[in-house]
Amino acid sequence: MTLADPPLAATAIAAAERIVIKIGSSLLVDRKSNAVDLVRLRSLAADIAGFKAEGKQVLVVSSGAVALGRRRLGSRARGAGLEKKQAAAAAGQSMLMHAWESVFDPHDVITAQILLTRDDTETRRRWLNARATVGALLDMGAVPIVNENDTIVTDQIKYGDNDRLAARVAQMISADLLILLSDVDGLYTADPRSNPDAEHIPYIETLTPEIEAMATGANAEAGVGTGGMATKLMAARIAAEAGCATLIAEGKPKTRGAKTLEEGRRCTLIAPATTVKAAYKQWIGGSLATRGRLVVDKGCARALTRGKSLLAVGILSSEGDFGKGDPVEVFNEKGVEIARGLVRYDDNDVSKIKGTRSAGLKAALGYAGGPVVIHADDLALRDTGAP
Repeated sequence: MTLADPPLAATAIAAAERIVIKIGSSLLVDRKSNAVDLVRLRSLAADIAGFKAEGKQVLVVSSGAVALGRRRLGSRARGAGLEKKQAAAAAGQSMLMHAWESVFDPHDVITAQILLTRDDTETRRRWLNARATVGALLDMGAVPIVNENDTIVTDQIKYGDNDRLAARVAQMISADLLILLSDVDGLYTADPRSNPDAEHIPYIETLTPEIEAMATGANAEAGVGTGGMATKLMAARIAAEAGCATLIAEGKPKTRGAKTLEEGRRCTLIAPATTVKAAYKQWIGGSLATRGRLVVDKGCARALTRGKSLLAVGILSSEGDFGKGDPVEVFNEKGVEIARGLVRYDDNDVSKIKGTRSAGLKAALGYAGGPVVIHADDLALRDTGAP
């Protein structure tokens, strides 16, 4: 653990191209009225609009649907029971999205609702579909508003807190920075509300068991939220292993995001353990069970080692039962595995287009598909020497 100068947080934001910001119920919903705190949301929307004006892509993970739904339904939604929580979430989702739309409208920023469960970020095909949808929205200039799908979620498929959901989303979209807005301004050596000797930790280079122990039973957020400092460090570990830095900052000041951090307000920055690209390639190359194999010619093998995508024309043969988005092994003519990657066609289509040049793909497939079977971004090369 090392200490860093306050401007480091602003530097992290300035360097980030894709940012995930999580705001919890305790910050979004006024505890007395159980209504949306529009003052806080307007401030956050202004900061996000500023990020976008700088060319950054921003996604928001927002709590609040259950709290707002309970207010809307009244006494009927009170008490224990999963069905009551799910009913409250269903009633509150429209209120939550209306609030976000109202604060972004003055900035001409379009919002889009994304509801996820744990299965959506941990089941490969759902992960790929969600990643593609969110990526398309970001490329279109929208701000996706993500929440756990509390209307249908069960204990078996839920995250339970939006800190870890935000980390999984950051991992899914290859974000550079995860900002967790909290009731406190970062991690302390102990709970600062009960221990006057607690010291603030501005920078964490590596998450160690000793650092994680500092958050156990301490720094918990009060109010309507479910996440405390321990869950934030769990989220930070997920993000770090995906090549994403994490900022834990107070979300209460009227100016937030870039302005809050650039003004030198205290926060905790947790460094990534790797790069985003390296983490994604490692996931493809070592964490997925392959569903098939492709054999490519010498020219294709050579092109792959130079960072090119795998094209249909270079495929000699294929085998296996795989679908679009599945991981496959790539072999050269000598039977040596040279790469693993995520295919853009299923096994039936690959068998139709193997060895086919771009001009003949439409005739072979019956529709206009692209020549790329595995994009270079989705390809992890093996260190095998010359192809």
